[in-house]
Amino acid sequence: MEMDVIGIGNLNYDIIMLVERFPEFHEKIQAKNAFFGLGGAAANTISWLAHMGLRTGFLGTVGEDEIGEAHIAYFEKIGVDTGGIRVVSAHSGMAIVMIKGDDKRIVKFSGANELKKLDFEYLRKARHIHLSSNPPGILKEVINFASENGITVSLDIGEAKLPEGIEDKIDYLLMNEDEYKRKFGSLDLSATDAKNLIVTLNGGGALVRDKTGEIFEIRGLSAEVVDSTGAGDAFDAGLIYGIINGWNLRDASKLGMLLAYLTVQKVGARSAIIPLEEIKEKAVELGLSLPF
Repeated sequence: MEMDVIGIGNLNYDIIMLVERFPEFHEKIQAKNAFFGLGGAAANTISWLAHMGLRTGFLGTVGEDEIGEAHIAYFEKIGVDTGGIRVVSAHSGMAIVMIKGDDKRIVKFSGANELKKLDFEYLRKARHIHLSSNPPGILKEVINFASENGITVSLDIGEAKLPEGIEDKIDYLLMNEDEYKRKFGSLDLSATDAKNLIVTLNGGGALVRDKTGEIFEIRGLSAEVVDSTGAGDAFDAGLIYGIINGWNLRDASKLGMLLAYLTVQKVGARSAIIPLEEIKEKAVELGLSLPF
């Protein structure tokens, strides 16, 4: 079965706590709210895309535990193909997050995610491959494979190292403003050879450079940020949906901005996910003209 998008990334269980302040050394404090749920950057993106009606799959690894079972059951429930998910004798990955306003502290345990293996026969079924931060070797192999097989690829690199020698093969490179500045020293969008570059901005919106070299800004929507977890993943989903449906990069980025806007107003990476029809209604409410 051909799939529109296959995601490759970590599969984690998120424990998110909203706090008035961070604890001091050996101090125990009470959270004012908490959220527990499935996570992982590329998995969050694929979850949006499945709800939006695209044919999706995922390549990753979970442990032989309740968390691993929950990941597979959730994907099957929303229609994501799980043929690329391996179950191994290890603990599934976890992420513990404390949030105070705009400040966020995260502790991650990779667990089964470190045992990820590539399945190129599975990836061959994709029209598009989406990568979140993965080990450099995996990024390099997948991007070269996609380039050789006419499959478009998007990479939201996060804090991971960007491997040398493959930037010009990346169709869509995504980073947030802080990540881009740390990697390239400024917001100069000519610093990378990626075909299309999308840098999401603090406070919403994005700077975009397309493959012709044109640079433009997508204005953000004003939202009260409750939790920014998963906002970038939601943006990626909007962008990819537009790409798969033949939209121009400006409109695809606008949809990404809309999904990120919805996400930051909820606690948890997937709490804001809604079906395509409701996304269309939100776009109309906010005065966004998009070619659905």
